Amino acid sequence: MPKFVSVEEAAAYVKDGMTVMIGGFLGCGNPHHIIDELVKRGVQDLTIISNDSPPTGYGLSKLIDNHQVKRLITSHVGLNPNVAEQMNAGELEVNLTPQGSLAEMVRAGGGGLGGVITPTGLGTLVEEQNPFVHGKITIDGREYLVMKPVHADVALISGHTVDKAGNVWYKGTSRNFCSLMATAADVVICEADHVVETGGIEPENVVTQGIFVDYIVDGGKL
Repeated sequence: MPKFVSVEEAAAYVKDGMTVMIGGFLGCGNPHHIIDELVKRGVQDLTIISNDSPPTGYGLSKLIDNHQVKRLITSHVGLNPNVAEQMNAGELEVNLTPQGSLAEMVRAGGGGLGGVITPTGLGTLVEEQNPFVHGKITIDGREYLVMKPVHADVALISGHTVDKAGNVWYKGTSRNFCSLMATAADVVICEADHVVETGGIEPENVVTQGIFVDYIVDGGKL
């Protein structure tokens, strides 16, 4: 059974220099209360793995705006000009990775796989500059990139409905990356919009099983 913790206790699990996965899409599905507490605590030198960087001042972009991130592993950064400014100033390392490849790299990290084989990025800057490209392989006459799996110290996700056993249901696009990231970190913390009794989510609607969730923050009470 996961343990219920305060938002302050949840944020305290994130230490300087850690690698942190943050689920969601354009801030939808970000654990906003936990992120605000991380900004307040001023934790530094984070490596963030995320689908994207939301607009300035929203969601996980608050960490970037506050210069708390040293490395960003993501697919899209166009909505936050601070990413480009910090990258050009040498303050932030940005590893842009095709979105589908990144999703599968997270899945591989969670499943204990050695990598992902994909044609996406062949002959582009991905092949030339992305540090997660392990190399190339030819299968049946076709070339593929071999992408390394990714793993994190902590995954911060958000669920619309979470039962007391840690089972999670996501609403709409907030599911983006959250269900994958819940399998690919040493510690998984879920910020719940609504907490229900165990069994309050129909079994077929459970997306992330409670066995993957270590801690729950009841965001509905904050």
